[in-house]
Amino acid sequence: MSQNPDKPHSSKEKLGGLEDGQEESLDNLDQSIRKRIRQSAPGSHRDDTPKSSPPRPVSVEELMETAKGVTNMALAHEIVVNGDFQIKPTELPEHSLEKKVRDIVHKAFWDCLEAQLQEDPPIYDHAIKLLGEIKENLLSFLLPGHMRLRSQITEVLDLDLIKQEAENGALDISKLVEFVIGMMGTLCAPARDEEIKKLKDINEIVPLFRAIFSVLDLMKMDMANFAVSSIRPKLMQQSAEYERKKFQEFLEKQPNSLDLVTRWLQEAADDLAKLRCKMLPPHCSSDGATGGAFTLCPTAVQNHAYLKLLKWDHLNRRFPETVLMDQSRFQEIQLELEQLLLMGTVLLVTFSASGPALIDVPGFAERIKTIVRVLLTGMHLPSFNLQESLATMGEKVCAEVNSCLSQHGFTPFTAEREAVLKGQIQAAANPENSICKLVDSRIQKFLENYLASSHQKSLPAVPGGLGPIQRELEEIAVKYVRLVNYNKMVFSPYYDAVLGKILTKEESQFLGKSEES
Repeated sequence: MSQNPDKPHSSKEKLGGLEDGQEESLDNLDQSIRKRIRQSAPGSHRDDTPKSSPPRPVSVEELMETAKGVTNMALAHEIVVNGDFQIKPTELPEHSLEKKVRDIVHKAFWDCLEAQLQEDPPIYDHAIKLLGEIKENLLSFLLPGHMRLRSQITEVLDLDLIKQEAENGALDISKLVEFVIGMMGTLCAPARDEEIKKLKDINEIVPLFRAIFSVLDLMKMDMANFAVSSIRPKLMQQSAEYERKKFQEFLEKQPNSLDLVTRWLQEAADDLAKLRCKMLPPHCSSDGATGGAFTLCPTAVQNHAYLKLLKWDHLNRRFPETVLMDQSRFQEIQLELEQLLLMGTVLLVTFSASGPALIDVPGFAERIKTIVRVLLTGMHLPSFNLQESLATMGEKVCAEVNSCLSQHGFTPFTAEREAVLKGQIQAAANPENSICKLVDSRIQKFLENYLASSHQKSLPAVPGGLGPIQRELEEIAVKYVRLVNYNKMVFSPYYDAVLGKILTKEESQFLGKSEES
């Protein structure tokens, strides 16, 4: 057993704990997917399932190896895709058995240390071992070029010398601890300066030792997170190759693992093909010019497919295999866009109703946004009542509009104008509402343009009417496009192969229909 129960876990242990969390997340996701498969299994849906050869039987060992590969892949993916990824300490539930056992063991350890130091003469065995662990921690923070600091730590925390001083009754623990705190202040991040300052206010030696190890734990975590952020750009390419390799191994064990991807891309190609046919002139011929005009661009099909993920029915449809690891992220973006759609609709009808009077009033749009955010909190929960929230929203928006108009010398709304605005806000509950559909189409167009220009430094122009929600829309777009681009980086070879077959078939079918006409 370690001499110090509060000693921070090693980075391997932290990453191991993170992998356990990722594995649990994957298990939950797998159970959810299996449940959806069972729900979509009735005969009425059987024809919609892509036809494929049945999966071959696999051994338990193969399944375990595959699960391990998926877990490692999920960890690497999380580090690359999640810009806010951080290694954090494990927080045990307050009344859990594990926490109670840990607290009892820790208390016993520190009580034993205190009892030793209160002996006459004091026994320093445990204290010297703790100083040795502190020395190892401090040395682990140093870079190869920190020769002077390394020499200082080695010289002051010389355990053999400290043992001799203890045996001769000449050991001054307080001076050693003072040196340790000073060195920690030199090596820690600026964010930890406050914790270092608190250490200097602790006078009792046992609580001070305990607090030192607590701060060392934080410093180790800072170091690990700094390393993660530093290597993320270099890790991206390696992670993409790693994920592609692991997916290929999975594909070799389960050859039908691209069925959902094929259907997803086929639907996107069909959507664009229908749109293209509408745009072509009637009585189109099968000459070369018409055939060339019909040819679909693989990138456009891919981008349209990614847009379809933002309208996905997660309860009744299985997610494509290549984006399954990011399903929760796409779903989160989808929910954010649904809330942003209502916010954009409310702002559009509000500014239309008030005319130019409030367009340039500082802070007005933000106050309306705050009202919308508060009243739409939990809008995706089953218990949420959208009609009631929109009715309340109409009342509060009208009150804010009238207050703002009065403050700036304009005439407040009449009862009739208030009723119209409230009615327009409540009508946003209907997905077929014309204003909602207009705002939604412009949001989708902006995301489509952003995907098409994602390699350019500047963002595309925000469509008219979306100015009040430009900041929120761009924040979502940046997150969405980062996710899409990384997915393309990993799986583009598979998409190219599937789209090659789909687009060849689409073009031949179109030309065949043209010849018949």
